[in-house]
Amino acid sequence: MCKYNIVKGLLWMVSLLPFPVLYAISDFWCLFVSRFYRTKVVRSNLKSAFPEKTAEELRLIEKKFYHQFCDNFVEVIKMLSMSKQEMMRRMTFSGLDEAKKRHDAGMKLHFLYLSHFGNWEWIASIAWHVEPWCSSAQVYHRIYNKVMDKLFYQLRAQYGGRNIEMKETFRRILQMSRENQNYLIGFISDQQPKWSSIHHFVPFLNHDTAVFTGAEHIARKLGAFAMYGRMSRPRRGYYNLEIIPMEDHPAALPENVLTDRYFQLLEEDVRRHPEMWLWTHKRWSRTKEEWLRRNGGETD
Repeated sequence: MCKYNIVKGLLWMVSLLPFPVLYAISDFWCLFVSRFYRTKVVRSNLKSAFPEKTAEELRLIEKKFYHQFCDNFVEVIKMLSMSKQEMMRRMTFSGLDEAKKRHDAGMKLHFLYLSHFGNWEWIASIAWHVEPWCSSAQVYHRIYNKVMDKLFYQLRAQYGGRNIEMKETFRRILQMSRENQNYLIGFISDQQPKWSSIHHFVPFLNHDTAVFTGAEHIARKLGAFAMYGRMSRPRRGYYNLEIIPMEDHPAALPENVLTDRYFQLLEEDVRRHPEMWLWTHKRWSRTKEEWLRRNGGETD
């Protein structure tokens, strides 16, 4: 608790700095981060995702990515002291009327497919935009560092949305579906699953990519309206999330079609603005060939 209070207190003091100063810090920090932080992983990912691009084009994407990455860092710190008015001015949402239409028609659950694209942490402020007709929640994965886990838990919950730990997702959402309330629930669905959780691969950025299908599974079981969140960055420090309807009745689709649609939309966004996706993780370390070797069978 003492370590957490110290870390939070120090970050809170930094968060009081105005945005121009924070972005100057981001620019300075980027000079070092772009040279040392997971550069081999970033370059390998970019080269394999975009084999058609020249070395110069890939270097430019890498440079822009690290600027976005460092901006995300200071923007998350700023969340500690940002006012409601400033957050709602800088993080806007369009297309929420589509979810409101389904709410008015009697649909209780609205699933929003998201990704590590742009500034995904600010999306938690959607809770302020759907009040009072809907409550919000977000599925999250625990961070191994306990101090950071507690900090991000509180940052994500401070706008009024519930946090749902990933391993409890189905049980918690099932409970929520039985409440006399409507929920909009965000799923960041572009992570790499563990070997034991792989059931489906999709063509994504020049790879057969192992993907999570949990959001689709729950949507099919509970009859949720599925949406995709398309993030854009009009200018530095400002984001918009466009809500794109994907499916009113997921159970009516063949299995995995909804997941495939999500990754098709995400690939469109990544190809349009590759610098905004998170390239620092080994996204394709679990291959379909290795999965087949381990399981002696085939996917869907």
